[in-house]
Amino acid sequence: MSKVKSTYVCQSCGAQTSKWMGKCTTCGEWNTIEEEIISDSQPSIVSKVLEKNGQPENSVYLSDVEVGRIKRIISSDNELNRVLGGGIVPGSLVLVGGEPGIGKSTLLLQMALRTASMRFLYVSGEESGEQIKMRADRIGQDNHEVLLYSGTKVEDILAQTKKVSANFLIVDSIQTIRTALIDSAPGTITQIRECTHLLQQFAKQSNIPVFIIGHITKEGVIAGPKLLEHIVDVVLQFEGDSHYDNRILRSIKNRFGSIAELGIYEMHPNGLSEVENPSEILFTKRDEPVAGVAIASMVEGARAFIIEIQALVTSSVYGNPQRSATGFDTKRLNMLLAVLEKRCGFQIGDKDIFLNVAGGLKLKDTATDLAVLAALISSFNNYPLPLKVAFCGEVSLTGEIRPVNSIDLRINEVQKLGFEKIYCSKNVSSQWKGVSPVHNIADLVYQMRSM
Repeated sequence: MSKVKSTYVCQSCGAQTSKWMGKCTTCGEWNTIEEEIISDSQPSIVSKVLEKNGQPENSVYLSDVEVGRIKRIISSDNELNRVLGGGIVPGSLVLVGGEPGIGKSTLLLQMALRTASMRFLYVSGEESGEQIKMRADRIGQDNHEVLLYSGTKVEDILAQTKKVSANFLIVDSIQTIRTALIDSAPGTITQIRECTHLLQQFAKQSNIPVFIIGHITKEGVIAGPKLLEHIVDVVLQFEGDSHYDNRILRSIKNRFGSIAELGIYEMHPNGLSEVENPSEILFTKRDEPVAGVAIASMVEGARAFIIEIQALVTSSVYGNPQRSATGFDTKRLNMLLAVLEKRCGFQIGDKDIFLNVAGGLKLKDTATDLAVLAALISSFNNYPLPLKVAFCGEVSLTGEIRPVNSIDLRINEVQKLGFEKIYCSKNVSSQWKGVSPVHNIADLVYQMRSM
């Protein structure tokens, strides 16, 4: 008879204690520690599934390891291939996180349906086979190599994957599956951790790529212990606003490539469509200029985008002026406002200021600082900027405009879309006559008056 023991686990950070406490000593959260029952029974079924030639592998000298180029699997989704670093690595464990209803299941099901000559096992612990079939019918693709399985026990899932000789395993979602080794409900910290460990071992030993879908909490992080993100090879975040059709696939962690790549989709009734030229959907083509709107050139990975920055500066009707930013770091906005007030004398301390990045994009590129300031100044003075003008530059605390990386890529994107001028740092060297150097933000204000 197997021994049964209990442990107390923090549902926020995964820390374990021998007794219940009101406050977790690791993360400081209150009332997050719950009791979980753990069984010491040996994983006999899992051992058979994960068994490789009946013998464990021997250790080898590092100098004897042959270095070869990883042969990646190219899926039908070019945006997913780009974000993963050029394709799917065999034996990798990929975690896809995102808000409920954002399209995580659609993304992976669509990839499975459109990738030929590969057998997929789609494991769903949340939806029935009829619901998945209805989604597949909306996508409009038919792949006879996609198999459905509705089990939630990880031992049965791994055995079924071996039985059907699947080339890919998709688990939807990690919060719904459980292992017989842990006597606790699915979705608990211990269940998520142990199930992910078993999936990792299976992926490495069988060389089968495993995709797992994870829900996120109200704070915007993937539900479960932080250890979950350390176990997997790749962490992808699927982002978007339910009020917009745009969806963004962002790499947070990638052991096989860069985390700077970005994939952009449009959500349609028949599934997700890849956006080959994101600049055309991330800024609005207007017939007349509008005050408070500036165009920025940004780079994510190896791609350059043209995006629209919208600002609104208005007199505050309350005692406390509001500072609100959507798609832009609020702390950086406050820093730019302080620099604008200190270096140029703008009296904005009593103004309500709102900033928005069109298209639902979240900016991390500091090269958009100059466009943000241009939009703020335009709204403050109620002076529209010309339609064919873009901005690119990082603003320092001294008010100077600093050069940014990949400037040639940014200028080429601006030229391709028909812009006539781009304002950037004075240190930029380019043969294009449309490059206009800006020394500091005082120089920006002066040049904006003559636009």
